[in-house]
Amino acid sequence: MQREHLTGSLLAFTGVMALSFDGLLVRLADTQGMDIVFWRGLLMALALTLLLRILDGRWAWTHLRLGGRDAGWVAAGFAATTILFVLAILHTTVANVVVILAASPLFAAAFSGLLLKEWVPPRTWIAMLICLGGIIGVFAGSLEGGGWLGDGLALLAALVVGINLTLLRRSPRVDRLAVIAAGGFMAAVIAWPLATPLAVGLDSLAILAIMGLIQLPLALTLIALSTRFLAAGEVALFLVLEAVFGTLWVWLFLAEAPGMLTLFAGGLVLLTLAAHATRSARTTTP
Repeated sequence: MQREHLTGSLLAFTGVMALSFDGLLVRLADTQGMDIVFWRGLLMALALTLLLRILDGRWAWTHLRLGGRDAGWVAAGFAATTILFVLAILHTTVANVVVILAASPLFAAAFSGLLLKEWVPPRTWIAMLICLGGIIGVFAGSLEGGGWLGDGLALLAALVVGINLTLLRRSPRVDRLAVIAAGGFMAAVIAWPLATPLAVGLDSLAILAIMGLIQLPLALTLIALSTRFLAAGEVALFLVLEAVFGTLWVWLFLAEAPGMLTLFAGGLVLLTLAAHATRSARTTTP
């Protein structure tokens, strides 16, 4: 049991650390948003489709067919999230985006109550209210700098992620990697008419290749595997690290320092999420 917990923790930590470079890589790609969406989505779809074929001998579309209608909706939601994330990063600071997205599991808790009648305990509602206050603080810190549009896109992305998590809860047979691959392909198709993918420079294309072929497939696969060994609350605790390190990387490499109000509000959100995830893990661990 202890070895399984250690294995799950190592998988989750490594996956989240890989995922934390997402915002930095979008910044380094240094090209227009729809070009990023196109190459990011297409390359990730190809990588995950091949990975699924290697792991269990089936293509992604076979998993989608087995997943039913919810698999299609989740894939569409992931496509929307991919587009919203990239556009949010380009219109506000990475710190704001990752802090707002970190609260998506709590939005999922609200949607689970509304759609699945799985009402959450009072501690989750308290955590949601505190996080909502922190997110309002993040928005307030963006008003002077004009980053409110990016914050709004990040909030919309968090809501979509919350709905997706609820649908995955309703249909556990939906394969996570398959819907992510399908969502990446959908995002590329949507971005294609608005993009100029062949005009992207070689340096930018190299960054996008790292993102789509290595970083995202590696991160998402490791996180998905960690759920075999850890409770959902423990995995959520590791996901809080994405907001911390995602902010740190752009601060170190690009000198993109978050404002004081964002630091305070973001710290409030992250501490609340960490405390809630720790409490949930202790409650669900036998």
